[in-house]
Amino acid sequence: MADPSLNFDIKRLGECCYPSPIKEFRFVGEDERLLFHARPKEVKAFFEAGLEPPSMELAGPREKIFFDPSRLVCGIVTCGGLCPGLNDVIRAVVLGLHHHYGVKTIFGFRYGYRGLAKRHGIPPLNLTPELVSAIDNMGGTILGSSRGPQDPAEMLDYLEELQIGVLFTLGGDGTLRGAHKIAEEAGRRNYPLSVIGIPKTIDNDISFLQKTFGYETAVAEAQRAIYAAHSEAVGAPNGVALVKLMGRDSGFITAGAALVEPDVNFCLVPEVPFSLEGFLKSLQKRLEQRGHAVIAVAEGAGQDLLKSAEEYDESGNLKHGDIGIFLRDAIKKYFFGIGMEVSVKYIDPSYIIRSVPANPHDSAFCLMLGQNAVHAAMSGRTDMVVGFWNHRFTHVPIALAASERKKLDTEGLLWGSVLATTGQPHRM
Repeated sequence: MADPSLNFDIKRLGECCYPSPIKEFRFVGEDERLLFHARPKEVKAFFEAGLEPPSMELAGPREKIFFDPSRLVCGIVTCGGLCPGLNDVIRAVVLGLHHHYGVKTIFGFRYGYRGLAKRHGIPPLNLTPELVSAIDNMGGTILGSSRGPQDPAEMLDYLEELQIGVLFTLGGDGTLRGAHKIAEEAGRRNYPLSVIGIPKTIDNDISFLQKTFGYETAVAEAQRAIYAAHSEAVGAPNGVALVKLMGRDSGFITAGAALVEPDVNFCLVPEVPFSLEGFLKSLQKRLEQRGHAVIAVAEGAGQDLLKSAEEYDESGNLKHGDIGIFLRDAIKKYFFGIGMEVSVKYIDPSYIIRSVPANPHDSAFCLMLGQNAVHAAMSGRTDMVVGFWNHRFTHVPIALAASERKKLDTEGLLWGSVLATTGQPHRM
């Protein structure tokens, strides 16, 4: 049984007194929830122990709202690395606020949390329906982005000055931790600020979320890179194509790409350690049998093999060594040493993948994420993220979502399917 202390309760700013201006929508009741556990056996264990199984609030419009839309000012900020779908979410939030609730003033803070610190002198954009109408066809974010923390008190000073009532933060776990601090600072000052996180991580590694936007597009683009890599590999005697993909701590993109492009022969992810000797000998065996090989490696895989200095980036993440370059050089050295000719092609499509527009599946997902973020904000909820669990949109406390990174289950169906598809050894 999972931890019975899991608490999915969402903070609220106060009583909802205004009738929702939304018409012809099915309103979600305040008591509508989704069980966290999906398997009957897990749920039964809680009841047998005399405990209520953990459950999440369902997302969606409420019949009464907290804010007066005619007086409300909102803000949006995008932080961290680029990710397909950022502009789609911005567009969905702006259009949802304007057309569903009648909110007229929406600021877009530029270059991440840096734009929320007034001393940097970066004026916000005035986001209108006309400005955002076609941005879903563009990659990146019209607001720009940055990494690194800013002082929560300083950011709240600026939000108060602009009379912001709702702040939408688009980013990963570092961004969410910053949003949590802003919400805490607003609570200390008794300032009625709704802070709504819209989780953005191309790596799909935020806990208590089934998936995040951008992941589907990343896998589709990775497929294109691997297809090209396979063509390179079979086009030369003993051709080896090595493709490095995103995934600092979680191998979801690399695993997903190995399934949609089954020409991958080795899938290396952070969750599954391997020895350099074991990998190289397996690669040698593959070349001797088939004459070519395709390797997909996540950027965070095999870090124990690299002797990197312990350094951290602006977001507080441990800097990784370049496993792609390391493996490229190690492969060349190994086969030169045994007198076996190989042709190694190294491909790193990371910046191309993360900056493309969202595919249709992600675009629709972003639209619904943005709409549900607006509904949550208007109902006075705060310090939460809009999640997706068991194919339903939900509310998750920021503290819970950012508590730890979601990892690939090496005993689960996804990884089992990868092993079956690639044919690589379970241990190397």
